[in-house]
Amino acid sequence: MRFAVLGAGKMGRAAVYDLARANGVTQVDVFDIDESQAQEVARKYGAGKSSGKSFDASKVAEGGIPNDYFRGYQAILSAVTYKYNPALTKLAIAGGAHFFDLGGNNDTVAEQFKLDALAKRANVIVIPDCGLAPGMVSIIAAGGIAELDTVDALRIRVGGLPQTPHPPLNYQMVFSAEGLINEYWEPVVILENGREKIVEPMSAVERLSFDGIGELEAFYTSGGTSTLPKTYAGKIAFLDYKTIRYPGHCALFRPMLEIGLGSRDTLPVNGQSVEPRALFKAVLDRNLSFNEPDLVLVRVIIEGTSGGRRRRTRFEIVDRQDPTTGLTAMMRTTSFPIAIIAWMAAGGHIKARGVVPQEGAVDPGMFTAELGKRGVTVRRYDDLPV
Repeated sequence: MRFAVLGAGKMGRAAVYDLARANGVTQVDVFDIDESQAQEVARKYGAGKSSGKSFDASKVAEGGIPNDYFRGYQAILSAVTYKYNPALTKLAIAGGAHFFDLGGNNDTVAEQFKLDALAKRANVIVIPDCGLAPGMVSIIAAGGIAELDTVDALRIRVGGLPQTPHPPLNYQMVFSAEGLINEYWEPVVILENGREKIVEPMSAVERLSFDGIGELEAFYTSGGTSTLPKTYAGKIAFLDYKTIRYPGHCALFRPMLEIGLGSRDTLPVNGQSVEPRALFKAVLDRNLSFNEPDLVLVRVIIEGTSGGRRRRTRFEIVDRQDPTTGLTAMMRTTSFPIAIIAWMAAGGHIKARGVVPQEGAVDPGMFTAELGKRGVTVRRYDDLPV
């Protein structure tokens, strides 16, 4: 099986690392606008099965890349900025390759779903939002939901945190600043009484705790549920997603966005036109990139009935940076899922075709078993009674 990974950043590196060590994989090529970085990632993470190549994702929508560019690859994995994914999806379909991305933006995903008929004609599968959240949590949730006759509530809580928090924000950059701001800025979709409802990001702060870590907070953020609200509308009474942070983070960060630091509307500053979001991203990257060991927390709670009895099931992950490989917890829990899904599709373990939500296409049992082989353990707790 041959794979192409687009983007030689942190998430692309971890995807290359995983795929190069998966059964039946013969080639994993890395594509990046910086060819030297792509070659370095291929050398360091590719286990002798990888090469690095120059690729400018921004040229795809302009028609600057031939339609057959990726022909011969079984699957394409996008670890580049989400705005390029619709054009990259078309390119993969044209080349007869399955396509998977880390996504994170609801509007972009909606554009990709418009390509469903095109993907079906090409006999390929496209699954957006295949990272951690959106991504892994949707498949875990689908597995638990399938066990129940009725589902009253699905609550998803996820966070990427420094193992040692630094005041005042007690946070460090574990993925792109653009993605972080987007989560904190865009409207949030939940289900209430079985219907989609829009709520404000960085609202409804709650307290929670994990054993060995202590007290934390969680609040609404955008994008983490991906297609779940549409998939389960009318089937689940309540569904929401919140991001986990150390206590006090929301109260400090939200005012910075409320005064406009997440805006893309330019302002005149000393005779120059400045975009507040671009400046804010640079500040975050410069001052919160501690590159210290991180951890990822996941909690998925499902409440419902089975055989006439009430059930409450809780799935949890606590993953820490791997000192032997240098892969951060966020790299592992974001990139291993997309690599596993791509490997399953290329190996014939996913039969669906077209643009599909992962919760309806990926076998949860096989997926979580593959996570376990990589040291990402999903622990299950059946808390009875509700």
